[in-house]
Amino acid sequence: MSTPEARCSGCRFFLWAVLILLALGALGAAIRFLPDRPVTYDDPVEHFKYGSTGGERNMGFPYWLFQVLPEVCPDLLPGKGYASLGFIYEPGHDLPVGMSQRRHMGIDRVFLNCAVCHTATVRTSPDARPMLVAGMPANQLDLMGFQKFVQACVNDRRFTPAQVVPRIAEKSGGLGILDERIIYPLGIHLMRDGVAGLLGRLNFIHLQPDWGPGRVDTFNSAKAIFGVPFERLPPDELVGVADFPAIWNQGKKQGMQLHWDGNNSRVEERNLSAAFGTGATPKLVDHAAIARIETWIATAVPPAFEKHYPVDRTLAARGKALYQRTCAACHGQSGSDFAGEHVGKVTPIHAIGTDRGRLDSYTLQLAQNQGMLYSADPVYRFRHFRKTWGYANAPLDGIWLRAPYLHNGSVPTLWDLLQPAAQRPKDFYRGNDLYDPKHLGFVANQPASQGRPLFAYDTRIPGNRNTGHEGVAYGTTLSDADKWALLEYLKTF
Repeated sequence: MSTPEARCSGCRFFLWAVLILLALGALGAAIRFLPDRPVTYDDPVEHFKYGSTGGERNMGFPYWLFQVLPEVCPDLLPGKGYASLGFIYEPGHDLPVGMSQRRHMGIDRVFLNCAVCHTATVRTSPDARPMLVAGMPANQLDLMGFQKFVQACVNDRRFTPAQVVPRIAEKSGGLGILDERIIYPLGIHLMRDGVAGLLGRLNFIHLQPDWGPGRVDTFNSAKAIFGVPFERLPPDELVGVADFPAIWNQGKKQGMQLHWDGNNSRVEERNLSAAFGTGATPKLVDHAAIARIETWIATAVPPAFEKHYPVDRTLAARGKALYQRTCAACHGQSGSDFAGEHVGKVTPIHAIGTDRGRLDSYTLQLAQNQGMLYSADPVYRFRHFRKTWGYANAPLDGIWLRAPYLHNGSVPTLWDLLQPAAQRPKDFYRGNDLYDPKHLGFVANQPASQGRPLFAYDTRIPGNRNTGHEGVAYGTTLSDADKWALLEYLKTF
């Protein structure tokens, strides 16, 4: 028969055991759920391609959910996997270029970063290996297609724990009980709710024609942050689709009017604004990570055309004289010297005559609202967003890799841009990475590339017009011989 002292000792032992188990449980939970740790890269280009901007905390897909979505809903993609939407995979990486990873709230999360819109591949011949170029427009990425795929798959009857978790277990090599019974089933439900909320705000994409690869409606997406009722927007404000820009030599462009319409003159504000597209909201943005990207793009330069194709230096010299007379005042002296009276300044829409859609989509009200995004932080507060009435004259560094041309990507090659608008192609295909070194642009007369269907671009659709940038001041009245000489000089940019 136990004594009171023995019973008391047993109670104390039991209590201590419970406390120890609780402490171990709390420690285990802390180890599992508290870390907020991105995958990092020492090399600045690798950081640009795969580093975090902080958006995974807010918008991140659970890593394994992202990986199995194409297997859950293969019929909702145009081809096999994310590559069929223009995502680029490099050897040794299980995520595409432009996708970062972070351990957050007990799970690995992934989301888009800056490189997804500013990296592409180029093939110099049909049999050549694709060359990855960081900083150039992502002219193969179908961002609208990706958004619509995620929305459709997450809302599909197949997107349930019963169907998705076994796929994750198989692909990952096995899940622990916590992940199998709680984490991923809960993640599936949360992802469905999160995507519904996000894409509910981005519902305007269902009111627009397909963007096609290499294009995005940046500022209608920004309006979604402020709850704009898109169904009540006037038609001329609803379509603001434009090409992804190149982002080389940003240090030299500080103080120029940036974005296609020149609505901001500060590189750091433009970069922070762009980070919203990666889910990096003011409270969650990783400023140190973005600062590393800014340091790299400040001096990053495009690859030289001449490393891949020959340049006729005699013809280029004649083209240089034509360029100085026709183009330099607006676009700089060369691909590295951006001096010029009108460089980085806005040309009024009545003078440039290009499609108004992107210009009209950015409103005075949006400019005012953007000023409030960082209003609580005097260091990062936006102060330079303005409504303009035309399009900015940009430097032409790496111009050979920035096809298609004009702000909306409505002209396939530089040769076509030097023709009067009536002679430019009304229909062509976008999304090819096979280069045409004669006309300076990507091959645009083929409906498919490497087994992947390309996008048929119709210049008659609102927002897609290929008019403007024509007349004596823009080189469209030059003789063919002079146009070929001008193109030869542009190959040196």
